[in-house]
Amino acid sequence: MTELIDEAVIRLAEERLSVTKRVVESGRVRVHRTTTEKVQKVDVVLASETYEVHSVPIGREVKKAPAIRETKTEIIVPVVEEVLVIERRLVLREELHIRKVRSVQRHTERVALRVQKATVERVAPQNSDAGTPARSERPSRTGRSANQPARKRRNP
Repeated sequence: MTELIDEAVIRLAEERLSVTKRVVESGRVRVHRTTTEKVQKVDVVLASETYEVHSVPIGREVKKAPAIRETKTEIIVPVVEEVLVIERRLVLREELHIRKVRSVQRHTERVALRVQKATVERVAPQNSDAGTPARSERPSRTGRSANQPARKRRNP
């Protein structure tokens, strides 16, 4: 069995609005202005203030700039100036400690020394025993007597 479904279609309507403006003159206005003067006497008290500035020299060194201060009758404004101060100072950087150290050591070296010796020999006059020389018995400067034979000399 088949069922039949009835379908109905309903159409909808839509309205649209359109708004416009226009200028409509409803009347006019004209404005005139007039100015008048009126003299009137006014009594007003006016006050004025003037300031007197007086400089007071101080001339003392300060660690930092003082603040502005105020008393009942005046305002005190300190004026400071930076001054370059060049100063010489002795600064001990270091010390040098100097100590004498004495040392003793033996040193041996060969050194050639020259020694001269003299031998004195006396000769008898010619009129005494001919041919035999007379010798002195007294010691020479070398400590030997003239009768002792002389040593051979070495040449250094």
